[in-house]
Amino acid sequence: MKVTWLGQAGLLFENENIKIIVDPYLSDSCRKLSSLNVRRVPVNEEWFDVKPDMIICTHNHMDHLDPETLVRYLKEDSGITVLCTVNGFSEARKFKGNNNYVSMEPGCEWSEKGVRISAVKAIHSETTAIGIIIDDGCKKYYVTGDTLFNKYIFDEIPNDIYALFLPINGVGNNMNMEDAARFAETVNAEKVIPLHWGLFDDINPEDFPCDKKVIPEFYKEIKL
Repeated sequence: MKVTWLGQAGLLFENENIKIIVDPYLSDSCRKLSSLNVRRVPVNEEWFDVKPDMIICTHNHMDHLDPETLVRYLKEDSGITVLCTVNGFSEARKFKGNNNYVSMEPGCEWSEKGVRISAVKAIHSETTAIGIIIDDGCKKYYVTGDTLFNKYIFDEIPNDIYALFLPINGVGNNMNMEDAARFAETVNAEKVIPLHWGLFDDINPEDFPCDKKVIPEFYKEIKL
């Protein structure tokens, strides 16, 4: 699949059959919560021209389930499948329309257009947060969502992950670089993509101590 980084934890997965947006944050709404969370990279309005088949929000925090972003995608007739967490379900359903809102928790699976989404455990300050594994029938892509290192997470993770996407910022109940590197070593994916940096902070992803890292660029395809 082609994968594009939308900044923060946002990702666009796409192939000839389906477009999946994960955790899109394409606004500056988080500045209302804290002056520390002012975007440093402007929103690229072109991404609102994308017509996703599916939107996945891994937990109910504004930089992952952002009403100002979702309202641009979820229209009365958009017909999007929206996978979200137990805590995010009621927030997502406010957008109504003919979209299909699905509440996911670890162990749940959703199949659509040749792709299977599996929800797995995440340990975060949002207690119903999940990670997801996207399986397109050829490769498996594991998006941890926001999480700490927790040994029980790995019980749910297959041993053939191709690409791992994980936070490295070390604040807000996320892994720091050291723990993210241990996490990546345990999962043993072929490619490791650090997320959750550069939008609100001065983190240098080059400092992430992982030999398999592929550093993404804002709004560009990730070279996997």
